Amino acid sequence: MPALIAIAPESRLVGHHRPWPRAVANAAGWIAVTETLADRQRTLLGLWGEADAVHMAVFDEADGTVGVISLEGLEGNYPSVARRHPPALRLERALRDLTGLEPQGLPDSRPWLDHGRWTLRFPLGEKAIRPAEAVPYKFLPAEGESLHRIPVGPVHAGIIEPGHFRFTANGETVVRLEERLGYVHKGIEGLMTGADLGRALQLAGRTSGDSTVAYAYAFSRAAEAALGLDIPPRAVWLRALMAELERLANHLGDIGAICNDAAFSLMLAHCGALRERVLRAADAAFGHRLMRDRIVPGGVVADLDEAGAAGLRTLLAEIRRKFPALVDLYDNTASLQDRMVGTGILVPDLARLYGAGGYVGRASGRAFDVRRALPYPPYDVLRFDVPILDQGDVNARIWIRIREVEQGLSLIEQILDQLPPGPTRHDVADNGEVREGMAVVEGFRGDILVWLRLAGNRVDRCHLRDPSWFQWPLLEAAIEGNIVADFPLCNKSFNCSYSGHDL
Repeated sequence: MPALIAIAPESRLVGHHRPWPRAVANAAGWIAVTETLADRQRTLLGLWGEADAVHMAVFDEADGTVGVISLEGLEGNYPSVARRHPPALRLERALRDLTGLEPQGLPDSRPWLDHGRWTLRFPLGEKAIRPAEAVPYKFLPAEGESLHRIPVGPVHAGIIEPGHFRFTANGETVVRLEERLGYVHKGIEGLMTGADLGRALQLAGRTSGDSTVAYAYAFSRAAEAALGLDIPPRAVWLRALMAELERLANHLGDIGAICNDAAFSLMLAHCGALRERVLRAADAAFGHRLMRDRIVPGGVVADLDEAGAAGLRTLLAEIRRKFPALVDLYDNTASLQDRMVGTGILVPDLARLYGAGGYVGRASGRAFDVRRALPYPPYDVLRFDVPILDQGDVNARIWIRIREVEQGLSLIEQILDQLPPGPTRHDVADNGEVREGMAVVEGFRGDILVWLRLAGNRVDRCHLRDPSWFQWPLLEAAIEGNIVADFPLCNKSFNCSYSGHDL
């Protein structure tokens, strides 16, 4: 990275127990790294801030390295990344809402997480006072003949989280979709400040409820990296087992739910039954259907006994027996294929530009999976394929899920076969030092990033980045030119997290 000033070794980031460089830059260095994003030399992994500093994580796909660049000692503003790199836009709007720092040259000055209902001071910065009155949110204009607008949400007909979608349509054809999110902002990062590791871990695991394992996994690895803590080998493998069970349950649920949005409820019923079997097996194995709070800094708090392992093997046999018939049903139902194939296409170039992870990116040709690109134990010794397609439509996103279900069954079996004996947790000692750590973990939606700074065993600052930050904007692009009635299919095929995004 050009024009950087190296920071003291004791403050260097560690990720996955190997050095990941963090450097403090001047404004010229910050801009130079921004240009590498604009030129597609690097991919943006995260952008966050605090009262007087901003931090940016970037990934170099050519050599598989990650680095963090920081601007510190700021006095109210910094050079905007989004001015040259659009994927940073919503991140910078949220950063400004949380800290009061102004991105100079920001193309869109509207608030993002703040809906004009917050307190007078910025949650993560005490330097500025908010205006007392709420300013109405102005949606982007659209010009042309015979256009009309369709507002949807934030309250929806189904039992889902709130988000507003403003469609501009010509007849039934969508000309523009604009999203308005932030309705379920919980202030998680503010609540984490000053919290001990136990409380912060609970908050991390509740960032997005369907990814509670992945968030606890990423938070724990970041904390362990900061503390220089190794965990027992058995805990390493149990964590991966929980992560694969979570991925399996969510993919099965999504396949059925997408088909249900095409009025094919039979798939929802069968996939829902298999998902329920996964949740019950997880409960029997680890004492909680969602395995919440089972992964902690230092290891895991729930071991797997013989009965739990036997239940998981029975689960694998059942899914392998029933799932292929469901795949055939999906693939051979002409009316269903008519709704899925060619609908909601995300072109590969946009997927690469936004660094889209998970099934969204892999269905549009971006071969990125943290378990392979930035491997962490035990994935560095497990055998699995990363399925890739380039059609980028709803059908491709379903097929990526189907293939990942198949890979997940193999991974769970490998973990059960190789699970080492021994303890499952090491104590976390308080050394009183200020240390930083970062981890990137593959959740079912894609890559989840956690960066934190610890003061002893208390969190001084923590940032959690959901893959949905880079997927929600792409949904706006994918729906363009489709009919309004296909939005539920496109939306569910992306299945972005409201809660994980809104923090």
